[in-house]
Amino acid sequence: MADVSETDVQFWMKKAVNWGEATSCSALLDTSRHLGPLRNFLQQILQGLQQMNSTSEAMKTFPFIGQFLGRLCWNSCVTADESSQKLLLRCLSCLYSAEPLNAVERKANMWIKNMLCHLISEEEGSVAHATVKHAGSTPTRYHTEALQKVVSLMIEEVSKSCDCLPNASARCSNGNIGTMSTACIALVTCTQMAPLIGALLKHSESCGSSCLNQEFIKEVGEAFISNRLVLEDEAVISLWCQSVLSLEGAAVSLLESVLSDHQMTTQSLDKHVNDSLLPQASARHCHIFLIVSEIYRNVLTEIDESLAVRALIQVFTVCFLQRLTGQKSQDRLPLRAFFPNVTPSLLSPLLTAPSEVPREAWLDHLSWITSLLQSVTENEEEDVRAYQPMFEAWFLLVRCGYWVDTAAELLVLAAPGKAEALLWLLTFYHHPTNRGHQRSQQTAVAREAWTHLRMLFLNHPPPPRHLSAVKELLSSSSVSANLVLHLFSNFAVFSHGPVSIITEISDKVLTETAVKRRALWILASICCRLNSASSRDDRVYSRLRTLQDTLLQT
Repeated sequence: MADVSETDVQFWMKKAVNWGEATSCSALLDTSRHLGPLRNFLQQILQGLQQMNSTSEAMKTFPFIGQFLGRLCWNSCVTADESSQKLLLRCLSCLYSAEPLNAVERKANMWIKNMLCHLISEEEGSVAHATVKHAGSTPTRYHTEALQKVVSLMIEEVSKSCDCLPNASARCSNGNIGTMSTACIALVTCTQMAPLIGALLKHSESCGSSCLNQEFIKEVGEAFISNRLVLEDEAVISLWCQSVLSLEGAAVSLLESVLSDHQMTTQSLDKHVNDSLLPQASARHCHIFLIVSEIYRNVLTEIDESLAVRALIQVFTVCFLQRLTGQKSQDRLPLRAFFPNVTPSLLSPLLTAPSEVPREAWLDHLSWITSLLQSVTENEEEDVRAYQPMFEAWFLLVRCGYWVDTAAELLVLAAPGKAEALLWLLTFYHHPTNRGHQRSQQTAVAREAWTHLRMLFLNHPPPPRHLSAVKELLSSSSVSANLVLHLFSNFAVFSHGPVSIITEISDKVLTETAVKRRALWILASICCRLNSASSRDDRVYSRLRTLQDTLLQT
């Protein structure tokens, strides 16, 4: 019988008969588990049929073929698998006679036509259509509803599997959960299976059980990342708890979307970050937060001057803290668990949002932060061991960049005697290392830029000398253009001059496309901080929006 063994034929015919239409949980599980080998067998059948010269020869060589293919065509699990369905279609097409030679082949053609219509169409008058017409349905809907019914029964079984546990800390050892996950491997991209996949993922998380098939978790993760599987939010978070690869993929995907979309700077970055579900997952599961933080830490060390990366890290931290504080106090882990490597004294002042501190106390709060950071950095050059605490302190400052933005805002109207601590903080944010005492040099540059910006934005019309000086500082390769740009952006947003003057200054100073893009990221960071403020200043929002529109247009 061509290259198909009699033993294989008997095995698969028995399976097809036992499965029926796969309308029971056991039949669906067994069918799903055998889909891979079944596809191999159908491929062998197809190769054999392609060698036949006529339908009559094929039926003589494969006498079981009609009953076998017919049963599979009515199996909702087999037809839900795209690869299996394509093989069935190809086998049926090979059996069809373009020029039937006898009554047997003509009768076979009618049957084949009905099976093809059953698989791919809603054609009125087909056998499939007539069979399910009494139920007020169509073949496609019939199969979909049949599969959904079985999936619902299996979801119910999953939900009941932990009901008999003696206490909340007990682990579920239901072996059928592992069997179900194995059965789902071949069908992870089938739309009807998504609720069952979600139920299995959530079950495994809630029961603290690791009985899910690892290949199942891998296939689900790959299908989700490639957008071939849609899951509920809770199921996504459960997937990340069990698949570091999927979690890493989500974190990298968020980073790539921010870096590649230049329009992201004028959209709601915090909404985009929240939609990723990473802040919610991080607040609920400390290990998820630590993994995501490590990914962004590594990216930051590679491209430490990227304002887009810094803005993303800052917004992610803000969204995470909002989710964390929204939890019940008894369910909330201490902040130390999420920031294990940071000097403890830094956590409270930096992780407290500016909106939680009275505006009149901002300067004192920032002076406190600056003194704490200075104490961490004072021995960095003399003691190599001091580098790691310094880096951790700087990384926390990047994550809490809203305090750096607040310092830059206060510098717009600060008196000279109040500016030093704020300028040091801004310099440390942009220049964390102090090799060759560069930080003191950069602080001097920041002070010079701040002096020119005060004269430029607080005098009308803008003095040309200061305009040229700021433009030169922004284009100089010997200083941090980002530091000067940070100051410039805050002066543009928070100074009290007419909007027309601010726009004119921006047009004259920000002339290069790359500088405009970096300025947009600083404005996006400012916007995020303002969104979480306790009150809204419409004048500031209007200026911010005008600046964003101006930079985008030019």
